Amino acid sequence: MACAETIFENGWIYTGEDERPVRAALAVAGGRVLAVGDGAELASLATSATIRVDLRGRLLIPGFQDAHVHPIMAGVEHLQCDLTQTTSAEEAVAAVRGYAESHPDEPWILGAGWSMDCFAGGTPTRQMLDAVVSDRPVLVQNRDHHGAWANTKALELAGIDAGTPDPDGGRLEREADGYPAGTIHEGAMGLFDHVHPGISPEQAYEGLLWAQELMLSYGITAWQDAWVGTSQSPFGDTLETYLKALDADELRVRVRAAQWWDRSAGRGQLAEILARRDRVADACDPLRLSAATVKVMVDGVAENFTAAMHTPYRDRHGHHTDNHGIEFFDPAQLREFVTDLDANGFQVHFHALGDRAVTNALDAVEQARTVNGPGTNRHHLAHLQVVRTADVPRFAALGAAANLQALWACHEEQLDVLTLPFLEADAEERHYPFGELAAAGAHLAAGSDWAVSSPNPVLAIHVAVNRVEPGGAQQALGPEHNKLSLKQILDAYTQGTAWINHLDSDTGIIRPGALADLAILDRNLFDIPAEELHTVQVDETWIAGERVFARLDPS
Repeated sequence: MACAETIFENGWIYTGEDERPVRAALAVAGGRVLAVGDGAELASLATSATIRVDLRGRLLIPGFQDAHVHPIMAGVEHLQCDLTQTTSAEEAVAAVRGYAESHPDEPWILGAGWSMDCFAGGTPTRQMLDAVVSDRPVLVQNRDHHGAWANTKALELAGIDAGTPDPDGGRLEREADGYPAGTIHEGAMGLFDHVHPGISPEQAYEGLLWAQELMLSYGITAWQDAWVGTSQSPFGDTLETYLKALDADELRVRVRAAQWWDRSAGRGQLAEILARRDRVADACDPLRLSAATVKVMVDGVAENFTAAMHTPYRDRHGHHTDNHGIEFFDPAQLREFVTDLDANGFQVHFHALGDRAVTNALDAVEQARTVNGPGTNRHHLAHLQVVRTADVPRFAALGAAANLQALWACHEEQLDVLTLPFLEADAEERHYPFGELAAAGAHLAAGSDWAVSSPNPVLAIHVAVNRVEPGGAQQALGPEHNKLSLKQILDAYTQGTAWINHLDSDTGIIRPGALADLAILDRNLFDIPAEELHTVQVDETWIAGERVFARLDPS
């Protein structure tokens, strides 16, 4: 047996194959796990050059993998007008004012991060922005990136007025005379694309590197970027951003890039998507970067009533409306192009938030399997805020994975004020049915949807287990059976997402021969009360046997 380059000892190891962590040591050589076992036995593999890492009773786990994240977007928005820390309308307006004053030469004030629950009805007005910036256009997206807030100058420059119709797949909030009120939903944000400046390649690259550092600090060693657009995207061709970082040896994590399916371009875009996938495959080790996934946005979000629902939304008086949300694709069209993508070897990554969107996505996967055979593409549905009972067993039957954003599965103001009152009285029972999906045999993966919410997996683990907000004492969301065990959610964030990312042969489980992609947590998750899970921190992150993050001085 080869000599160990690094030995982790004197701590707990969660391999992913055992029910609980075991007291053991781990030897690494050549970037891969050499052996797991008794410390005394592994000592024979050490030489004078071997690095000895004293775990001091801490927990070593496979590196976290994020199944749905937008790191370049998050990084760029951190560099722009960042509203993610604001907790009221007043703070959001003050942050825009402060950014404008400190950036007097920027022609547009761009950014993101305001929370809908800070504003009446979730819809801020143009006048609120006009009061602090009237001479330059302001366009800032909300925290979930399904809406934006514009001042009057931005509307004027874009040529948007009372006579502008709502585009397909989008909506403008309007004043009494029909003039846009300042809040823009979904596809209507594209009405600004022809006038606002895009993101430069330099900004995208800087954003990626900043985001990577933050995610490494949370123990994340691989991710699936859920929106990799072409040069027509507001964020530019982010596939080129990844290739540049890889060529410069600055991309340290493993990335699966989900190419964006443009809902206005039709099936004719498939040729370009194929060419981009094949170009990456020819240039890169698939363990480092792959572009063999396509992202399909099936619907919107519930808090602005654009998530596609089987039962219509209710109004403020509890009466049913005629609004079932937005289906971005005719279901027959969705089935057709998903079948094409599947036939060409693509994994499809669905945004499916409302129960009607979930049904439509599963129907598309079912048709693809019927026409093409079972395949190995590993399609997955993200978000799953509301799922019909009848659709729960279809995940396992169709081999469609459930991609969970577990941090959302708790009572918080945006859900309690802007969503649940407008759904059926029993809607909470159908929210984020993680436990039901697991019990029905669905494959579970987990992600953050950052910059929509925190990329910290530990916080999401806390919510999945407790169904309450980290540090909160409020009532748990939904029935008890939808809680996940610690092992279930930890596995979803490691081996579950490794499977989604087609990295499961090499990552996600600690075993001899696997890549040494690892995270060291400051405490053993399995030995602390469930209500304290959110307090655990990542001390170190390792990729291919190399330490890439240390919270404390490792010496």
